[in-house]
Amino acid sequence: MEKLFPGMMTPERKALMQQFAASFGVRGMIQPTNLANTRRALAVAEFARDQGQLDEYRRLTMDAYWKEGKDIENSDVLAALAGASNLDPEKAVLAADDPVYLNRVDAIGDEFRKVGAGGIPTFIFSREIIEGCQPYDVVAAAALRANAKRR
Repeated sequence: MEKLFPGMMTPERKALMQQFAASFGVRGMIQPTNLANTRRALAVAEFARDQGQLDEYRRLTMDAYWKEGKDIENSDVLAALAGASNLDPEKAVLAADDPVYLNRVDAIGDEFRKVGAGGIPTFIFSREIIEGCQPYDVVAAAALRANAKRR
């Protein structure tokens, strides 16, 4: 990450990231040394969605990257995550490079760029866009302004 953001990963910034992660219940975060290209992992997520296993796959993939420092671009890592998510590991790795799933991921990205969003994650509430990792209170307030019902 230092190559992409020179001088940005100071001890103070790392501590701030740890504190921010802790506010979401993420403790012991291993800060990645590289910024992953998540396109293949997202293609597997679309495969998982089709199999009814998206939530489990997403949770395990986020933990693998943010808590365990795993390389979620790696096919062996994707296969292991798929297997732990009750998905067929071989089919999941094939899905990572399948044009059907990759095109779906690209279409979602295109849709967000059309409305001016570029950060991950992005939440769209009515006409309000919340972009990038934001505190829960910010996202919840935007949802309420869009007349979402509190659970």
